[in-house]
Amino acid sequence: MKRFFIALLTICILSCNQDKKEESKEPEVIENNEMIPVEPNSGIGDGALSITDNFIKRVEKTHKKDRFLTHKAVSFRIKILFGGKEHLDGKITMLTNSSKIRIDKKDNSKLIYDGENVYLCPADANDKGARFDMFTWTYFFGLPYKLSDPGTKWEMQDDRTLNNIPHSTAKLTFEAGTGDAPDDWYVIYADPVAKSLQAAAYIVTFGSDGDTSKAEADPHAIHYKEFTTVDNIPFATKWDFYGWTSEKGMTDTLLGEATITDITFLESEGALFDDPENSKIID
Repeated sequence: MKRFFIALLTICILSCNQDKKEESKEPEVIENNEMIPVEPNSGIGDGALSITDNFIKRVEKTHKKDRFLTHKAVSFRIKILFGGKEHLDGKITMLTNSSKIRIDKKDNSKLIYDGENVYLCPADANDKGARFDMFTWTYFFGLPYKLSDPGTKWEMQDDRTLNNIPHSTAKLTFEAGTGDAPDDWYVIYADPVAKSLQAAAYIVTFGSDGDTSKAEADPHAIHYKEFTTVDNIPFATKWDFYGWTSEKGMTDTLLGEATITDITFLESEGALFDDPENSKIID
């Protein structure tokens, strides 16, 4: 019996000591003075592209902007009809960064932009719409490579339907003093899968002297079609022009069309953009 009480007492003592050890056990402390990194902006991530920047970069990547800009210049033939009448037939040559442009028309007159002035040659050639022609058609051709130019501002918009398929859209506007017509705007349509630039709604405010009401009341849209590749770079060889509204998108009425052929890259500009003799400056 004595042995039994001794054993029972021993068990009680051991049990109490074990309880005290468990009660006194504290959480393990790890000495580390480094702060755990936390992503800023509610987890958006440091350095991550914004939605608009991602939209732009994906379009530029699809159109091989980096590859396009490795070439010095590009030339192409263009024929434009509006209302069934010929508006322009000629050859356009431009530096790939759009800083110099030359248009050789079918009637042998020329328009040359040397990076500072627009020249019409010969001086007595028809100058109606000369400056508009100088910059409009080259902008449409080079639009996929102009999306991140200085002075551009972007706003993502709702998807819009094109060819019965929802397309991502974003509105492009410009800071004051950008280009010839900073009040212009574009609504860019990007293919939902390939991310290629498929269309652009726009207004033309050149010559409006700040009154954009007429242009705002009559937006147009260019639809890029029939893509081909040159040096693995995609180019639309047919442009169709329509009316456009923000609510309904493109109208059904074809306003004009352009055909692009003979797209060729040049690795030297030579004297192509030099100020021509017997010319005048177009303001």
